[in-house]
Formats: sequence, C-alpha cells, structure tokens
Amino acid sequence: MSKFVKNLVTADLKKRLDGVQDALLVNVATLDANRNYQLRKELRSKHISLLVVKNSMAQRATEGTVLAPGFEGLTGLTAIVWGGQDIVALAKEVVRLSKDKNFKGLETRGGVLDGAPLTAGEVEQVSNWPSREEQLSILAGQILGPGGRLASQLTSIGGALASQIKEIIERQGGEAAEADATASGDTAPAGEDAPPAAAGDNPPPAAAGDDPPTAAGETATA
Repeated sequence: MSKFVKNLVTADLKKRLDGVQDALLVNVATLDANRNYQLRKELRSKHISLLVVKNSMAQRATEGTVLAPGFEGLTGLTAIVWGGQDIVALAKEVVRLSKDKNFKGLETRGGVLDGAPLTAGEVEQVSNWPSREEQLSILAGQILGPGGRLASQLTSIGGALASQIKEIIERQGGEAAEADATASGDTAPAGEDAPPAAAGDNPPPAAAGDDPPTAAGETATA
C-alpha cells in the first residue's frame, strides 16, 4: 500500500472515530465470511459499529486522542468496536457474542475507557456493571424511597392529628350539650308562679257593729 493510500485510509479512520471516547478491541480473524456478516448485522441492530484495521494505522489515526492508549503494544489486525448506549452496554454485547457458539472464535482483546487501557479481563468485569437503565432505576429508587417514606409519615401524622381534632370537637360538643341540659333543669320555665290561695282559706272579716259572743252566764258590763 502506497503512502498516499495509507494517508487516505488513516484520514478516513480518524474522521470515523472523531468524538468516540470509549471503544473495545476484538479479534475476528477466525470468523468466516458468513459469520462475520452475521456478527456485523447483530451489532448494527444495537447501533454498534465494527471496523477492522491494521494496528499501525489505528495508532496513527488515534494519536493524541483518548483512544490512543488502547492500541499501544498491539500488532497485526484489530477490529475496533464502538457505539451503543454506553461502554457498559457495549461490553455486555461484545462479551455475550463472544460466548455465542454461532460466533466461535470471536475474542475480546481489550479496549479503552475514559482514556485508560482495558485488558480482556477488565472488559469482562465492565460487562458485569449495571447498565445505564439499571443505574437510573437504582438512582430513582434511592431518590423516591426516602420521599415515599416521608410522605407516608406525613400522611400518618396528618391522619392522627385530624382524628384527635375530631375527637376534641365531639367531646366539647357533648360537654356543651350536657351543660345546656343542666341549666334548663335548674331554671323554672317563664310564667310559672306559686299557685294562688284557694277561696275560703282565710276567715271572713267581722261585720261592723257586731260584738264578739260571750260565754253563757256572763253579764256584759256597760
């Protein structure tokens, strides 16, 4: 390959990897054409790209970028894999396919995460991390958990307070009704006076000029 063609390939590779922060490296040399095609199709369905390049060209294309550490010390052909939702989802998919009997021979060689090189064993470890959806679910649970408990406590306190207020109101209402009943029994109804004396209870007054009667045998003196 002439230097001119190498420069063109390097420039194209540099353009395609522009903005890529994390990537994995795999070996697909042992896959035949049919399995290679099926592998690429499987990866495309997950929005993952695969590109086979010479390590020397990859080193030139990634020089000065965060991907450069991943190609240090490698020789021969390497397949660069990038894309997906994040590096965790990418690692999960690559490790899953490497264990699929339909893609026997697919091997993980390493990768780059946040500018740091990864070994094949570390890629396996990354694949066991929670995915972005799982992390969001865990985070949402941690945020909503205390809030739910606080809401439950507030609701419980509010219910207890409302019950106590209702009980006080009912008790005060009962006491007021009892006081009214007591006051009504102690006070005579208006218009009820003592009954008048019956006619004939007092002796009639003496008539004018009448003398009181004298005992028999007594003589009135003038």
